[in-house]
Amino acid sequence: MLRNFLKPKSAAAFFIVAALLFAVCLPTQKVLAITSTNESSQKIFSKSALNGFCISYTHSVNKGRVRDFFRVEDDRLKIFKTEFPSYGAGMPELQETPGATFKIADDAFLMEYERDVGEKFFLAVGILARHSIEIDGKEIFLEDFFAPQTRLEFQVKRISCAELFFAKIRKRVL
Repeated sequence: MLRNFLKPKSAAAFFIVAALLFAVCLPTQKVLAITSTNESSQKIFSKSALNGFCISYTHSVNKGRVRDFFRVEDDRLKIFKTEFPSYGAGMPELQETPGATFKIADDAFLMEYERDVGEKFFLAVGILARHSIEIDGKEIFLEDFFAPQTRLEFQVKRISCAELFFAKIRKRVL
């Protein structure tokens, strides 16, 4: 009698646990994932970056900080503005970017345009460039998470609640 009583409860408990595990492992959380192409376990995530982010680096020729502004539309990455402190060799030219407008601000030059970068783009963490990502006004240097010269993939993707939870524990969520 006891055996018959436990079977339905055991089966129900099994299905409840299985459903919870399935729900936690289902990729439902949309994030910007920054992943090392050398070691895919090395990654950081940001949900806030889906509202826009900026990648900054020190230009190799004029030594000023260049800022590229991105937004996410339909899971695609789009660059829409570049800001640089001085104009000279190696800086973007209007002729190179059809449809771009050039503006001079108080302390920077701005080139505004719209370019669909695609579903992902790659960047190598520079030794002298000090690449950083700015999200919600907070600047995070990529060398704090990845070794110099690491090739990174930036991509909008869906991850599970479990993966996001464990990334938060490891302080890999921006």
